[in-house]
Amino acid sequence: NSGVVSLLRPLLLDVVPTIQQSAALALGRLADCSNDLAEAVVKGDILPQLLCSLTEQNRFYKKTAAFVLRAIGKHSPQLAQAIVQYGALETLVICLEDFDLEVKEAASWALTCIAQHNSELSQAVVDAGAVPLLVLCIQEPKIALKRSAASTLSDISKHSPELAQTVVDAGAIPHLAQMIPNPDAKLKSQVLSALSQIAKHSVDLAELVVAAEIFPVVLTCLKDSDKYVKKNGATLIREIAKHTPELSQLIVNAGGVAAVIDCIGSCRGTVRLLGIMTLGYVAAHSENLSMAVIDSKGIPPLCACLIEEHEDHIRAAAAWALGQIGRHTPQHAYAVAVTNVLPTLLAMYMDTNSSEDLQMKASIFTEKALKNILQKCTHLPALELLLHDAPPNIMKYIVGQFSKVLPHDSKARRLFVTTGGLKKILEINAEPGSLLQEYINAIKSCYPEEVVR
Repeated sequence: NSGVVSLLRPLLLDVVPTIQQSAALALGRLADCSNDLAEAVVKGDILPQLLCSLTEQNRFYKKTAAFVLRAIGKHSPQLAQAIVQYGALETLVICLEDFDLEVKEAASWALTCIAQHNSELSQAVVDAGAVPLLVLCIQEPKIALKRSAASTLSDISKHSPELAQTVVDAGAIPHLAQMIPNPDAKLKSQVLSALSQIAKHSVDLAELVVAAEIFPVVLTCLKDSDKYVKKNGATLIREIAKHTPELSQLIVNAGGVAAVIDCIGSCRGTVRLLGIMTLGYVAAHSENLSMAVIDSKGIPPLCACLIEEHEDHIRAAAAWALGQIGRHTPQHAYAVAVTNVLPTLLAMYMDTNSSEDLQMKASIFTEKALKNILQKCTHLPALELLLHDAPPNIMKYIVGQFSKVLPHDSKARRLFVTTGGLKKILEINAEPGSLLQEYINAIKSCYPEEVVR
């Protein structure tokens, strides 16, 4: 407000190098504070002055100039675009080749703040020739430089398969994979993020990440003391599991299911959600993979999530995962049903006190999960538990399963009468000619007329 920006601008070209650096640092700290201040710095015609003969300046000025660009570019795509239009990318790429490692690090962070916003800005960073140099930077000995370069590669990769492929083609995956065991938590976190951003886009990219022998070492990240390492490790495993049965089988073979189940049992929040989704993806692919989740005792922790978690989207994900496990065969549905989780799912589905988000999203997941399990469920006690409370759209699936089981099981037929199940079904007002009415008629035909009466 006091016009400081216009006073600092000429000092960027002062004959005394320390004054140049101090002026740039002051502008960077102003721009760092807020979007409005960053806009004021750009409108103050600072960028041309800042970039003027930058490559010929000393290392201190280069670092400070890169900090200013980072402070401006981080706020919005519009400000990042302004930096690009002034030709800053070419200058930053030249700084990536600088002899001084701290200059390289500062340039890399500035590129991260530009690339993070969208695919167009990331593409501009790629077109400026940054990616091969960033891959060289992750091979440098300085940990802070490795971190910043891995972060930039992650932000470039996240926007599209094509951008991720550019990072892969530059040979980044093997170097990133080698750093997973690194003791530095921040570096490990950035590396896992970069690999997951590559793997998420396609089967081919996920296979390339797996081929770099990230298993079983990535599973140790689920027990890491650093929450970001844990989160990014869980994200990477999920992104691989979602693609194909073969990739999920690799996770199972490496002991990944047991590690993910342990993680669900010991974590809360986002990490737990990622683990839940991984189990759901693995189980969804095939009967055998679903059975691997069951055999590893994956169902009880998922059931616990429905009760323990207060976050609606996490409960919804647990319901979805249980539905993926139970949908394959009667044996799979039985494994879910015997945990007595079906009444909990039904209560969740019918809970009018749930948040609007739960009613909209989670109820859809929960209804689908119930249907998936009930279409295969032959566990009569579980079906009986739901019989007295289920709404009409769920009742159809329950009655349908009774109509399949009762004709072939005399003991079940007797129990069905004595527990009041038959009475309940005969009370249902089904539309004549509907599928539900057909199921009810099939059940009635299992009994003598006087019993039905």
